[in-house]
Amino acid sequence: MTQAPNVYDAEPIPDAARAEIDRLLASGDLFRYTAPENAPVTLLEQEFAAVMGSKYALAVSSCSAALFLSLKALDLPEKARVLIPAFTFAAVPSAVIHAECLPVLVEVSDNYRIDMADFEAKLDDTISAVIISHMRGHTSDMDAIMALCDARNVPVIEDAAHSLGTTWHDQKIGTLGQVGCFSFQSYKLVNAGEGGIMITDDANLVARAVIMSGAYEHTWKKHNMLQEHFAKWQNQLPLYNLRLQNLSAAVIRPQLAHIERRVRDGRAGHDHVAGLLNGSPWIDVPAPLRPECRAPDSIQFNLVDMDDAETMAFASAAADRGVKVQVFGMSQDNARAFWNWQFIPGEVPDLPQTRAMLMRACDVRLPARLTRAELDAVANILLAAMDDVMGQPLAYGT
Repeated sequence: MTQAPNVYDAEPIPDAARAEIDRLLASGDLFRYTAPENAPVTLLEQEFAAVMGSKYALAVSSCSAALFLSLKALDLPEKARVLIPAFTFAAVPSAVIHAECLPVLVEVSDNYRIDMADFEAKLDDTISAVIISHMRGHTSDMDAIMALCDARNVPVIEDAAHSLGTTWHDQKIGTLGQVGCFSFQSYKLVNAGEGGIMITDDANLVARAVIMSGAYEHTWKKHNMLQEHFAKWQNQLPLYNLRLQNLSAAVIRPQLAHIERRVRDGRAGHDHVAGLLNGSPWIDVPAPLRPECRAPDSIQFNLVDMDDAETMAFASAAADRGVKVQVFGMSQDNARAFWNWQFIPGEVPDLPQTRAMLMRACDVRLPARLTRAELDAVANILLAAMDDVMGQPLAYGT
């Protein structure tokens, strides 16, 4: 039987982080505002903004925190309606609820991207903002989305937790909307265990976000930017204390130089496995949209012409061979299945297209560090598990 590779461990943290970590441990200087200038978190913000080509960056405790602060920084009214895709992680509607707004769910197609007809129908005068989740790194039609939102003057927040390094028409995902939010959680392209960052070119928005993130009294002066915008909001905004600390920044900063290589290797690995899986009549890996150049760290595929029992049998057979397959709609209490978001007020919305997709959409970890032999092993295990359940397809003419 093919040996399954470990797909859960992250790449080692670069050795370049060690000296800075040792310095911080020796000094005990872990709080971002203790240093008079150039704290590791401040340097991370400057470096990440430069990588992305953005004017401003704010590092915070998680991507969820970045999404929440983005909504609060937009100064939306209480119970403002925020349009989000129905296929995303529970943290996205949670951020909307935390911001005292109401999530409005839009249908998602079987290619994991926003259904544009439903999006346009729901983007009415009651919608105050839009969060676009590039879920699992799949980019929706951002040309159409931005055109529709710009025409209505509706701000767009990009949830790019899975999309660091992805481009759309050669423009970096996270820079298309008014705000882009990224994750440094361990399963993402850059790993700090936890952490997040938001980027924007909007000076007033980032000033509000900085203060609300926990820049109390005059610590915002250590951001070395936008003093007049910060001063305007002094004592006017609540503090949520969502700061990133220096040890996390010390872990993240050396990894920024590895983004391009990880993107390249991750894309090559994903496309290799996709080509093998698409050879099965029971598996379909949707193609990217034409303007999109992805930076995947996992692979998603749909099961074709299989019922619930066959779907669960396939996932079980793959697990027995050493590869965990998450079927989004059939994994118990899955945080990506919209009907489990029972914290949203009102009844569960009727979203038949998204529900049908989730019942057959599969997810497998595929980190960029895997070798070609390990990638082949993952694909071969999935194909063998499918053969266990559905049998090998007959050759033409037999």
